[in-house]
Amino acid sequence: MNIALIAGSNRKQAASAQLLRYMAERLRTRGHEAEVVDLYQLKLPLYSPDEDYGSHPEVAALHKAVSDAEAIVLATPEYHAGMSGVLKNALDFLSKSHFGGKPILLASTAGGAVGVSSLTQMQTIMRNLHGIVSPEWVSLGGDAQQFDHNGVPAHAGVRERVERALDYYEQLALRVVGK
Repeated sequence: MNIALIAGSNRKQAASAQLLRYMAERLRTRGHEAEVVDLYQLKLPLYSPDEDYGSHPEVAALHKAVSDAEAIVLATPEYHAGMSGVLKNALDFLSKSHFGGKPILLASTAGGAVGVSSLTQMQTIMRNLHGIVSPEWVSLGGDAQQFDHNGVPAHAGVRERVERALDYYEQLALRVVGK
């Protein structure tokens, strides 16, 4: 299965991006193709419905990654009880044709205990774009956002939580995709 993982932060060493890189590696060990689209590196313009972005290379790269994917994982840091502006901007470039009928896994990181508000916001947007949102989420707060030099979460509990969420998501995705 081809899975696109969109890291929705505009920070170089974002914990949400580290989490997605770890999740991508875990998905690869399960036999899936997993491409991380890091919005820190993919410099999208500010979305405007008045503009034509047909020839914009970064927009085309985002469209291709999400269109080619059979399943999608989104991650964001939580800012002021919501998702990051850079992720919301990226989602504004996409539509039902990109997410409709695809299984979606959501993840967040937060300076506090957990980032539930951003997860709820992403869930609402994905449902409006007709994505099939997994009821399992991953949210890392406080010191749970620590990763070792190999990009592996430092806490065993975080690794276990990620595995449980990926188990559920994989089962959902395989049912939906039909593989």
